[in-house]
Amino acid sequence: MQTESNTNQRPTSARFPLGQTYITPGAEEALMIAGQTGIEFLRRHMSGDFGELTNEDMQENELSLREGFRVLSAYRTAKGEKLWIITEANRSSTTILVPDEY
Repeated sequence: MQTESNTNQRPTSARFPLGQTYITPGAEEALMIAGQTGIEFLRRHMSGDFGELTNEDMQENELSLREGFRVLSAYRTAKGEKLWIITEANRSSTTILVPDEY
């Protein structure tokens, strides 16, 4: 999922650490079908671009960043498939998944 040049680099706009990253089979398939990679969505997620969330969910994420709770983003692939990215409250891990796998 990462290119060699990006393996140890972290975008300067990162608002929180991702921890270990995981991708479920459904999300991997959705990205493959769309011709996309998880990295583009992970970059958006960690920079605070949480995608297609309601204002209430956006506010919840801002609270989560301040208080150390779980962070959720929702995106669509180029083919329209929904993707979620969830970073755990302790920032130990982040998972890319499709909603059906939650």
